Amino acid sequence: MKREKVVVEKIVETFGLTKRYGRQTVVDRLDLTVSQGEIFGFLGPNGAGKTTTLLMLLGLTEPTSGYAQVLGLDPRRWPLEVKSSVGYLAENMGVYGDLTAYQSLAFIGDLNHINGLSQAIYEALDLVGLSEVAHKKTGQFSRGMRQRLGLAEVLIKNPKLVFLDEPTLGLDPDGIATMLELIERLPAEKGLTVVLSSHLLHLVSRVAHRVAILDRGRLMAVGPLEELAAHAGVSADLEQVYRYFFKNHSQVLSEATR
Repeated sequence: MKREKVVVEKIVETFGLTKRYGRQTVVDRLDLTVSQGEIFGFLGPNGAGKTTTLLMLLGLTEPTSGYAQVLGLDPRRWPLEVKSSVGYLAENMGVYGDLTAYQSLAFIGDLNHINGLSQAIYEALDLVGLSEVAHKKTGQFSRGMRQRLGLAEVLIKNPKLVFLDEPTLGLDPDGIATMLELIERLPAEKGLTVVLSSHLLHLVSRVAHRVAILDRGRLMAVGPLEELAAHAGVSADLEQVYRYFFKNHSQVLSEATR
């Protein structure tokens, strides 16, 4: 099947995207867009449907209904092509403890047939601040170092889009600051679009250009923080914005089920 090339400005688009498991609706008619070069905050409590949405966008699980487009491609029809251009850092980053950081990236690079691999490895390690421990076994790494190695494994593929699922979870304050600084640099230095999924609102507000707030699979609000704050009549503080939309959305759901 021949695939037409598409000029993409909207890196991600979803239209009525829905996922059900039996009678439980995990993602409910989700409509959103992510633009090229932005850091997009995907927010909500645990169980809001954030990870399920990312898995559908990666073609790792199929939607029950609706449609998604990633880099101009339908992930259901072109999952391998989507995965080749999209990096994904999962919530729980695992490592092969007997391998060094260099060897770990070499393994990923070989799987993805990356040219000039040695140079690409050192560039990725330098970007995430691990070049000095390139030949140290990853079993000796702290959680923060493992998360940075995971980001290097994502970046070595030279993706156009990255999904970061709770990348700061379990990190100490220094580790969080380092990870957020890395994420903030990615659009300018690597030309990347970043979707940052998290329930840690105050952290996402430091780097995201726009945010989407989910509750029980439904989109409550989406837009730049300043616009959402103006709509809510509160200060440009993501915690206050979130509380406003979460409270109103919960009231709507409660009234709808009476």
